[in-house]
Amino acid sequence: MIEDKTPKRTALSELGEFGLIAHLTKDFKVVNPSTIKAIGDDAAIIDFKEKKAVISTDLLVEGVHFDLSYMPLKHLGYKAVMVNLSDIYAMNAAATQITVSIAVSNRFPLEALEELYAGIHLAAKIYNVDVVGGDTTSSNKGLLISVTSIGEVEEQNIAYRNGAKPNDLLVVTGDLGGAYMGLQVLEREKEVFKVNPNNQPDLDQYTYIIERQLKPEARKDIPPLLDQLGVKPTAMIDISDGLSSEIIHISKQSEVGVNLFEDKIPLDPQVIATCEEFKIDSTMVALSGGEDYELLFTIDQADYPKIKANPNLTVIGHMTEAKEGMHLITRANTKIPLKAQGWNAMRED
Repeated sequence: MIEDKTPKRTALSELGEFGLIAHLTKDFKVVNPSTIKAIGDDAAIIDFKEKKAVISTDLLVEGVHFDLSYMPLKHLGYKAVMVNLSDIYAMNAAATQITVSIAVSNRFPLEALEELYAGIHLAAKIYNVDVVGGDTTSSNKGLLISVTSIGEVEEQNIAYRNGAKPNDLLVVTGDLGGAYMGLQVLEREKEVFKVNPNNQPDLDQYTYIIERQLKPEARKDIPPLLDQLGVKPTAMIDISDGLSSEIIHISKQSEVGVNLFEDKIPLDPQVIATCEEFKIDSTMVALSGGEDYELLFTIDQADYPKIKANPNLTVIGHMTEAKEGMHLITRANTKIPLKAQGWNAMRED
């Protein structure tokens, strides 16, 4: 297909704010019975009846959370929703609605926002959530995206961060470190492109880790899986800032210690190979990389037989008495203090 060198650019001013909202949201359909009123009034109406509402919000800022030189707008829309839904699943809840607000500079034409909303639409469709509102405004700082997600959960099923007990097992879903290593590959190729704009990178060997960075999937499957297995997590959190900082959150809020075993941390072969290529320690990447959007939780030891054969779940450690502290047990069987070196959105550059 020949690339269109003069793509259509429709100025946002041609539509006005309400026209823009109507245009971008015209394809969103309501699928949840709890959505009484979605887009089109002063506020959405949601009815959860006997269940508890769960609400979370995230703000993504261009130049801080994403780089449009390698992040396609459709992927960005999809990822913005995933980042948010992950927090709902981390409460052991089902996500049902989202609101999406954007602040956008005049360098973005309508067609760019159509791409962004195509990603949001795809995420909403796949994850069965209704887009029930939002806002658009102008920005002189590039693109900002704020997503608020709403979910529902039976009160007895809620998993907080503060319920872990000594001797509970520490469990993680999926594998870790892929998103961080995908980012390293993309950043490297960006620098190569700056030097030689004609260079076409061959990224086939990095497909999995690049997708983990550009198009992560939230673990919608885990709350119903745990319910099906008859397992109630004693504490739960999502892995957005790196494994170590999330473990420390659970440990501190639950007032327990932890032993994390290095040789149990699940790593994809592509992550291990790319770490070797970049001469980065794969354990450090898993502990501090972030953006994996897997779920980390604790369970009572009595529930171990229910999960031990499940390929989605890996036991990586256990909780201890608080006085024993928080430690990583290395492959050499050395005990070292666990430190939080996760990604910090408030860092000073």
